[in-house]
Amino acid sequence: MIPRRFPQSGWVEVVTGCMFSGKTEELIRRLNRARYAKLEVVVFKPSVDVRYAVADVVSHSDERIPCKPVKTAGDILRNVGTASVVGIDEAQFFDASLVDVVNRLADEGRRVVVAGLDQDFRGRPFEPIPQLMAIAEYVDKTLAVCMVCGAPANRSQRMVHRESQVLLGAAEVYEARCRAHWDPDTFDARQEELPL
Repeated sequence: MIPRRFPQSGWVEVVTGCMFSGKTEELIRRLNRARYAKLEVVVFKPSVDVRYAVADVVSHSDERIPCKPVKTAGDILRNVGTASVVGIDEAQFFDASLVDVVNRLADEGRRVVVAGLDQDFRGRPFEPIPQLMAIAEYVDKTLAVCMVCGAPANRSQRMVHRESQVLLGAAEVYEARCRAHWDPDTFDARQEELPL
């Protein structure tokens, strides 16, 4: 039995969806509300994500919150301190050990808010998000707007031909697409010259 460090029961919230669906904006909104309530908040992201900033979590719409970049999920445990609210962005870039880390934090009585992609560019479950969704008390799946037709979008269309599951990028590499306009085998030939 893990001793509780906080008087309240902990829980896990997962915010997931495709690229450009507002996951990070929602994460920042929830963490800011906790800060307004005078709760101690700490935010983490994988150190590999340097698209917009090194030491901030930044949404595509340029909303931001300071964070601690970490290399591994275990580094979260080593750096969480006494925070009662823990935010984790881009969770799909961590390995499966993140599930145990998140469970441990919640078992200690902390509120843990996790954001990340639920599917990769091929439409396959993007671990460890599906496992986090299974253990979470709350799951919110956000939708974007299809860049072709304007319908609700839940897929990330990769616009450049790269086979690796992980390819950091934003609008220069991905578009949000609905089911009808998403095709994991179609790429924009104009984007092939991008240095990635």
